Amino acid sequence: MKRPVSVFESNRSMARRIWGKLSVVAVNSLRELTHTHGFSIASGELLLISGKWYVTHSGLVRLAASKRCLGISVTPAKAFCDPAAGRWAFRATVYKAENSKGFMGYGDADPSNVSPLVRGAEMRVAETRAVNRALRKAYGIGICSVEEIGSFAEPQQTVSERKLPPQESNGNGTRTVRDRLCQIIRQHQLDPNLVKSYATEFCGVKTLREATREQVENFVTHLADWAEKDRNALLCQLNAYLGHKEVVA
Repeated sequence: MKRPVSVFESNRSMARRIWGKLSVVAVNSLRELTHTHGFSIASGELLLISGKWYVTHSGLVRLAASKRCLGISVTPAKAFCDPAAGRWAFRATVYKAENSKGFMGYGDADPSNVSPLVRGAEMRVAETRAVNRALRKAYGIGICSVEEIGSFAEPQQTVSERKLPPQESNGNGTRTVRDRLCQIIRQHQLDPNLVKSYATEFCGVKTLREATREQVENFVTHLADWAEKDRNALLCQLNAYLGHKEVVA
């Protein structure tokens, strides 16, 4: 009888599929994060960026819910806010139980420390960062959250649609895989170049032309699910490809 796959084994397999070979340090850290907090890569709760693990907002909220967190209060730190300049700061307090004094965390955001992909949403980013920091303190999460890190230094690539591998059409009006992917990109305002880089790595190929139809379909399903569940975390993952040389398919 085949034994069930453990959460850690599932995480490790998914991590290798998305990011390739993992260092010993990364594997050990993943094991600890999985066993201690139950984070799931498939659910978009962990990201590997530049060899380091980051937890996502959805992962922290899921953990808080599983621990029966009593509540979270968020208030603006008005002394540090400047709406005209797009500068916002919030204070979040997490209450784990009725008699808890609360775990406090601050978060700030302005055009200089957010990704170009979320420019104009600095207020929501600041609030999310405050909540994440408070949750990390409350539940002893030693790693940073992706929403807390600033913008990447590399300039953003020009947003232009690139051709994806041609997909067969059944001639009855059914959308092709390429149509679905383009719709996801438009609906969630994703950078096609970064999505293509992510797809290439996800499928484990050097160029997207080498990917099978099944691999591309799996990627499109994965992308759609992640975009719906936690767009901010997906944007952080895509930002990891900023500055990478695009492989011409």
